[in-house]
Amino acid sequence: MSKQNRLLTYSRLFLCIVALLALAYIIAENAHKSWNIFLAVLGFSAVVFIHECGHFFVAKAGGIKVEVFSIFIPPVFLGIRRTEQGFRVRILPSLFPKEDDPEGDGLLSFTFGPKGKAGETEYRIGTIPIAGYVKMLGQEDTGADTQSSDPRSFGNKRTSIRMAVIVAGVTFNVISAVIILMFLYMTGIPRVPPIVGGVVPGSPAEAAGLQTGDRIIEIAGKSKRLEYLDVVMAAALSDRGEEVRLKVRHRDGTIEDLQITARQIDGVPVRLFGLFPPQDLSIAKVTDPEKLYSDTGLKPGDRIVSAAGQPLEHFWELDEILRTTIAPSLSLEAERRTEDGRVERVTSTLPLYLNAMKEVDTEDDLDHICSMLPCLRIFSPSDPENSAFREDDIIIAIEDVAYPTYKEMRDLTTSHKDKELILKILRADANGIDREITIKTIPKQADNSERVIIGIAVGYDGRNARVAKTISSGEGIEALEIPRGALITAVDDTEVSSFYDVIDAVRRRENRQVKLRWQLDGDASGTVAFQADNLEKNITVKSFRTLSIPLDSLKEIHKANNLADAFGMSCRKSVSFILQTYVTLKKLISGNVSLKAMSGPVGIATITYQAVEESFVEFLYLLAFISVNLAVVNFLPIPVVDGGVFVLLVVEKIKGSPLSIRVQEALTYTGLALILTVFAYLTYNDVLRLIVGY
Repeated sequence: MSKQNRLLTYSRLFLCIVALLALAYIIAENAHKSWNIFLAVLGFSAVVFIHECGHFFVAKAGGIKVEVFSIFIPPVFLGIRRTEQGFRVRILPSLFPKEDDPEGDGLLSFTFGPKGKAGETEYRIGTIPIAGYVKMLGQEDTGADTQSSDPRSFGNKRTSIRMAVIVAGVTFNVISAVIILMFLYMTGIPRVPPIVGGVVPGSPAEAAGLQTGDRIIEIAGKSKRLEYLDVVMAAALSDRGEEVRLKVRHRDGTIEDLQITARQIDGVPVRLFGLFPPQDLSIAKVTDPEKLYSDTGLKPGDRIVSAAGQPLEHFWELDEILRTTIAPSLSLEAERRTEDGRVERVTSTLPLYLNAMKEVDTEDDLDHICSMLPCLRIFSPSDPENSAFREDDIIIAIEDVAYPTYKEMRDLTTSHKDKELILKILRADANGIDREITIKTIPKQADNSERVIIGIAVGYDGRNARVAKTISSGEGIEALEIPRGALITAVDDTEVSSFYDVIDAVRRRENRQVKLRWQLDGDASGTVAFQADNLEKNITVKSFRTLSIPLDSLKEIHKANNLADAFGMSCRKSVSFILQTYVTLKKLISGNVSLKAMSGPVGIATITYQAVEESFVEFLYLLAFISVNLAVVNFLPIPVVDGGVFVLLVVEKIKGSPLSIRVQEALTYTGLALILTVFAYLTYNDVLRLIVGY
């Protein structure tokens, strides 16, 4: 070996050692994450391994010579083959080549074990942890099959044998999925039930009358062993404008038939009903438990047992209290198990805001307090570090509109797309004194949405009693004659300083005439009277939490009664996975589902890791789904993948001879270009989803 080649080889070896040491350090510093990543990679590798085993075993049984069996794709990381001298091992042969090496063993190669009969197959592990392949004599994945006089060549076998080899991979994937699911159904699979965990304001679900705690017992004709995911998929895979039939059992036990049309929700690439999944009352695991504790006083594993002094059994009871508690905060009590096994009670305070964000056609549909709309308070700048806005800023003007309503803010923001928009706000200084500040911003169109935004989320300012505007409601509520910007100072003879005080005072005077005293900056003041009847229509505002308390998902166990039941359940679920995948592909082609909703290798790896983090059962369930998904996608009639090869074999069977080499190569390269393009696009979306979180 020349001096230059030796220097290059030593340099590569040094870099490999440094990389391995760095990897070992990272693994040691992040042992838990590293183990979960290893399990995720191992699981996905197992799915690929099973697929390739199908090709391998049937090819061997059909008398076809198998030259390579590889998990992952080149360059070769590790290869081992039986030779007459023993087992021949080569490591990174393309990275460490050697001169006069017709076998391509490379410098890092050695032989061990007893002498014996040479094997025909090299077993490999590729460097790039994606997919895998079986290389049979005469078969080429990137072109037409090569001609060979060897009777054991793939091309020289009967068409039926070659078809069996091609089908074997996807068949093994489906069989393995059935076996995994059988095991899981025998032990019991925790699944999220089809219970409404919350409803997005203004969504199709709200329009249909769905409420937290409602249970969907039938959807699109399916009623057996429903999961929450079935509801999500029914929405995502519905056609535009299609009404999906639901049967719902309400919390009071009544059953209602509904029809609901899914629609696109801002920032989400699929159509949804506008539902949240159901939750348990236990605090979920989080990546930063110390921050959770400093913010809320709660820890993962705590279980909330009461809110506002009322005992809780179900998450929807917490939701109900949350929505009906019109106050700046909500007190919670939770049970915590200590290290010595004792159960102690801990308390937490959850900050609340009055919800103002409601997409409406007219202002009269906005939530109000006895026809009064409070001013807008910012509760969440999208980028607190770089935004000119701050939490608790009060908006007092946008352009020439003083004390704008939420509808006016949305209209002005939309009309000033890519143009300067001027806002005036009140911000408390270090001494708690409100100072007026002018902020100039440029509204931009949000990603994956037609919505124009300025990067803030707002609620009603309930901590003051300043009226932005009064409105007439379609519920028969007339607008009170109170000027914009006026402060409510008293309800009858009770002085008030916030809208929380106003609401409390009005509620205590239900079914009576109430007088509100107001005052403008300066000397103007006045009194208005109204009848405090039907407070549900007079006070429509709702609270929502600004401080997130992560709750565990609600789970129900799906378990088979016996082995036969487990087999039936696993077969039905596998068929459901297959149909779901085919319907998704159909919707993609028709444009009813966006390609942005799909996941590529990075997305699949992320989801697999998350499943490992959650539980081993969730991990196995996901592997069964991926295995079936791989079978369907791999059997699509696209050249390069198994389905395309199978179609060519069908054509050959009908025609009596294979297509010309030129046609086969053209089809193969076209299919390869298509797959690489989709692969690149999905990977880009996966990375973007991780960075931006859309």
